[in-house]
Amino acid sequence: MLDGAAIADGVLAKVVEEARALVSLGVTPGLAVVLVGDNPASRAYVAGKGRAAKACGFHSIQHTLPAETSESELLALVEALNAHPAVHGILVQLPLPKAIRSSRILEAIAPIKDVDGFHPINVGLLSIGDTGRAFIPCTPAGAMILIDKACERLGWSLPGAEAVIIGRSNIVGKPIAQLLLQRHCTVTIAHSRTRDLISVARRADVLVAAVGQPQMVRGDWVKPGAIVIDVGVNRVSGEALDASGKPKTRLVGDVAYVEAAGVAGAITPVPGGVGRMTIAMLMANTLLAARRATGL
Repeated sequence: MLDGAAIADGVLAKVVEEARALVSLGVTPGLAVVLVGDNPASRAYVAGKGRAAKACGFHSIQHTLPAETSESELLALVEALNAHPAVHGILVQLPLPKAIRSSRILEAIAPIKDVDGFHPINVGLLSIGDTGRAFIPCTPAGAMILIDKACERLGWSLPGAEAVIIGRSNIVGKPIAQLLLQRHCTVTIAHSRTRDLISVARRADVLVAAVGQPQMVRGDWVKPGAIVIDVGVNRVSGEALDASGKPKTRLVGDVAYVEAAGVAGAITPVPGGVGRMTIAMLMANTLLAARRATGL
């Protein structure tokens, strides 16, 4: 089992160490997080990001706006944060209310402050392999660290390995495919219309599940000894009941963990896997943004 929590703690410890060095030179990394509306999951994510930023010694700013905020009002806030010298990273929490076009907001964030890595310029830089200038989206970046840890433990080398990503989202599937290509893997992006998906998955030395379907990937989809990275986070009803008599919910991934763990060489759990890495990489990107902005 790849312990994402422990590996993330190692990343955060390094961020704290390097942030202190930057602060000693007179620069405090600044992260601004914008939340629109009152989505409970988004509120929890934003709170977690704020706590992590403060723990890293960053200047942490949160803007919480009502659900009826207009697109123009949100754009005005983004422009103000773009111009704010103490803000090095800007994150607008998704999803946004339906009246606001997410693409318009993400494109308004200055690419040098786009620590989520979703701006078209950062997407383009990643696609051409220019990771020295791009911000890499946090979840794929964290997943790659987990893959490298798995390779270390298994004695593997990534070049030449066959990687299959199930899911083609702009947030996870496509970026991690680009990162694996840059590491000289043979990459297949599979999705809901892939013919004979199970056979495609069984070819994978590295199998990444990022499809958003609870426990869709079964144990017999996994090549013996493969690295399995489960990006899914799905809340499902359990058998136990709460005090009111309703079924308790639990978090599961896109992979049937118990089945797959009996076959895989290395596997991430849910929770405690990729999710913990995502926030750690957001902190790393914010530190990087501060360095780039100040030339230190």
